[in-house]
Amino acid sequence: MHKKTWIALGGVVVLAAAGGAWMVLKPGVLPVGSGTAQAAAKPGAAASAPLEFRANEVVQPQRAALPERIGFSGPLVAPNSAMLRARASGTLLALSVAEGDRVKAGQVLGRIDMAELAPRLAERSAQLDSARASLAQAERTHASNERLAAQNFISPIALDSSRAQVDTARAALAAAQATLETTRAGARDATLLAPIAGIVAKRHVLPGEKVTAEQQVLTIVDLARLELAASVGTHEVGRLQPGMPVQVTVEGMATPFAGTLARIAPAAEAGTRSIGVTVALPNPQERLRAGQYALGQVVLADDRQRLLLPAAAIGSNAGQSHVWVVERGTLARRAVLLGRRDDGGGRVEVLEGVAPDAQVLAARFENLREGAPARILGPAQAAALASGASAPTLR
Repeated sequence: MHKKTWIALGGVVVLAAAGGAWMVLKPGVLPVGSGTAQAAAKPGAAASAPLEFRANEVVQPQRAALPERIGFSGPLVAPNSAMLRARASGTLLALSVAEGDRVKAGQVLGRIDMAELAPRLAERSAQLDSARASLAQAERTHASNERLAAQNFISPIALDSSRAQVDTARAALAAAQATLETTRAGARDATLLAPIAGIVAKRHVLPGEKVTAEQQVLTIVDLARLELAASVGTHEVGRLQPGMPVQVTVEGMATPFAGTLARIAPAAEAGTRSIGVTVALPNPQERLRAGQYALGQVVLADDRQRLLLPAAAIGSNAGQSHVWVVERGTLARRAVLLGRRDDGGGRVEVLEGVAPDAQVLAARFENLREGAPARILGPAQAAALASGASAPTLR
């Protein structure tokens, strides 16, 4: 009995010792995918516990075309805008539209009271009647002088004088007619007509106010076609041409709009290294409004295949870009030379530093060490680890 008891106690002690050793080693292993690679907590354990990475944490460089994107931003403007101005002085009697109202070209929008216009019209009309009567009298006199001259009762000089009086009376009549037409045109100016079809953007005066000639009354905009007014750097403008398609994203709108590069300014703006560009943006449904801020993007096709990596895989130290790779069961840091970037797609071109078949860590991990043992888990091992089962480890 005593011998069996001692044997049982010895087994318990051995199991306890083994459990204690397991508890010592277990805290040193960190979970995979937590942002820090699996490593032993104690320096002495690093050589026996390799770092483990899931397959989705490792990527191989891919060859693909990388279109270049040139972006610019600015406000939307309505090129078809008109300012309705008063063409005569007076009191604004009525203004039948408000901001946001739709108007048609030639529509009567208001009227100006021109109190002094009626007496002026009567005066110009009376002057015209007087000039017409003077011309008639001069013509009768000249006709009588012609008969007298034919009978040699008056001299040729007297006949020429009467002819000059007719010409003078005819010129006076023409002047009186022109003056009356000018006054009538002023009467027409008292009526405010819409110069274009569109929407009233702003009222500058209110009924009852005094207005002067050329004073602003209304601003009317046509939203059927808008333009994005932006600028690009002088180093990028050489790759742009009028007629290129432009993808326009407007603030507050989830769906981008299709535009066309309409114009490129011939010179850079003073004091800057940028050149103005204009993007034509059709707006038939008038979903967009002038003044909204928009982003434009021109996509330039790529004519060759490039070696690409995710931008998240690229690290930087002292201005030098690098990546971490798994080679022959160990970690290695490789300096890389980068080329074209695709910020929208999160990709970057690698010109030098990695081979097409390299196993590159797809994200940035902390506490990585050059030459540390590492391995990439297979699908079965990663699934077992995700389900909570113990995955086999290299020792």
